[in-house]
Amino acid sequence: MTSTPATDGTTGTTSKYRRNATLFASFAAAGALLLSACGGGDDTDSGAKSADSGATSSATEQAADSGSMDLAFKSGTAKQNSAPKNTGDWANPPGKPAAKPVQRKWVQLSASRAGNLDPVVVNGSGFTLYRFDKDTASPSRSNCNGACATTWPPVLVNPGGKIFVDGVEPSAVGVITRADGTHQVTIGGWPVYRFSKDVRPGDTNGQGVGGTWFGVRPDGQKSGQPAGQDDAASDQAQQAPATSAVLFDDANFSDNGPAQGVAGKGCQNVARPKVASSISMSGSAKIWSGRGCTGESKVINGDVADLATIGFDNKISSVKFG
Repeated sequence: MTSTPATDGTTGTTSKYRRNATLFASFAAAGALLLSACGGGDDTDSGAKSADSGATSSATEQAADSGSMDLAFKSGTAKQNSAPKNTGDWANPPGKPAAKPVQRKWVQLSASRAGNLDPVVVNGSGFTLYRFDKDTASPSRSNCNGACATTWPPVLVNPGGKIFVDGVEPSAVGVITRADGTHQVTIGGWPVYRFSKDVRPGDTNGQGVGGTWFGVRPDGQKSGQPAGQDDAASDQAQQAPATSAVLFDDANFSDNGPAQGVAGKGCQNVARPKVASSISMSGSAKIWSGRGCTGESKVINGDVADLATIGFDNKISSVKFG
């Protein structure tokens, strides 16, 4: 076969080979750039294998630009991401209380169970994390400083550090700059803390302290509080006293079963005791398991859609108003 001369002085076949080689080189260069962009990660443990599952540490990684923080969110636990020993949350081992706030290279936020709190967020060593009612979530701001921050050490992370999220949505996690310039982790906008009197993983000695400290749920709400309760209302230590209430036999204020009302000042017995699964009222009151306001009791603020969430399903026999 006779080759047709090409414009560059070569044969058409040779020119075609050169064009193909040039295109292949261009594709290879583009592929290398793409791989470089997708494979970037942490210098210390990028691509490290999980000790338990064999998954890579960068399985789900999201960069977080919190001002100049440049944090990295990584899915899974610190162990699954092969974090170095005696670092981060592991630097305060079990059996030793959190005596002072320390800013860490990494922190872990795991949805878990501790005592009667389920769910509640714990750190990499299994210690319960808490939120403080006197803080604010919008805007996020801590009002626990000085001696308060010694009793309740804030969860701090270094700029450029990592946050391992295990059952907590990265979108719920943030960081604020405290008055002393350190950087505190937030969940659902609420700054989070350890409690110095929790000395073992799973301790919940801080729950309910002063009526203002509660374990924090993965969404930032209070652990151990009625599900679906309005957070702004529940954050108040006490609402204005209620004067009446409606009790429903089924959860979620269902119309399927009968309802009963109770009203007045002081202690009021309900007509049909120990059948209510939800209660609706405006304000605060104390519910009791026994008639005449005796037995087990609990203060509630406003509606409770499911009394089982506070351990009072089919228990209410009387209500105290005012």
